[in-house]
Amino acid sequence: MEIVVDNLVQAFGDAPHTILALDRVTHRFPAERVTCILGPSGCGKSTMIQIIGGIEPCTSGDVTISESGGSGNRPLGSQSVMVWQNLNLFPWRTVVDNVAFGLEMHGMARKERHDRARAMIASVGLRGFEQHRPAQLSGGMRQRVALARALVMERPILLMDEPFAALDAQTKIVMQEELIRIYERSKKTILFVTHAIDEAILLGDEIVVMTARPGRIKDVIPVDLPRPRTQEMVNTPAFGRLYDRALHLIREEVLSAMRQQDQAVH
Repeated sequence: MEIVVDNLVQAFGDAPHTILALDRVTHRFPAERVTCILGPSGCGKSTMIQIIGGIEPCTSGDVTISESGGSGNRPLGSQSVMVWQNLNLFPWRTVVDNVAFGLEMHGMARKERHDRARAMIASVGLRGFEQHRPAQLSGGMRQRVALARALVMERPILLMDEPFAALDAQTKIVMQEELIRIYERSKKTILFVTHAIDEAILLGDEIVVMTARPGRIKDVIPVDLPRPRTQEMVNTPAFGRLYDRALHLIREEVLSAMRQQDQAVH
């Protein structure tokens, strides 16, 4: 599925205290590709994907979800599922019941939803943990549960809002590799919000770099590294060149965001 945002504006609050979060954002997110959205805190990255996912309305502008080529516009949220940094797992539910929750809400019978959930749990490497509860799992295992819960819905669009930000460095590497493997198998359209330049390069087919608030698209960096991606690519000259370009673009936006925060305090 292809996602097109056109002149997207999002403002919060009433005049004269209106905060402009997104300002005339226009971009085509290509079908069956991974787009990483990189920008400083408060630039509207999360707001944009929540609008695309139909979670909140925009102030103005349009979002179009369609088959590649523009046919058959779909309602926002009908083709996508969200994975959050805050996993939102139900602590009283077992792994299998957490993964099956969305299917349950859609009225699927218990046996069918549990069969599908168990298959998805196995695919993310958690076979044998179906009856555990979240408190009995490590942080990386809980993240796999959240990913399985999203994937079991079989939506063509996966929206990911800094899903690995709270993980330790080693677990983050494992989860990045897991996402690469899932993408190679499923070819979903993925929008991945991150603050990490290396993560954006490793995962993305393109990197959308956003400005400090109000969020605008500053530049789009194509990532020409071959797939499947591996962690060994981080040490290659091509990766280094992409890192330097992204760092140059984002550094001044981070400094601008810090100045905004300092002015707000004083």
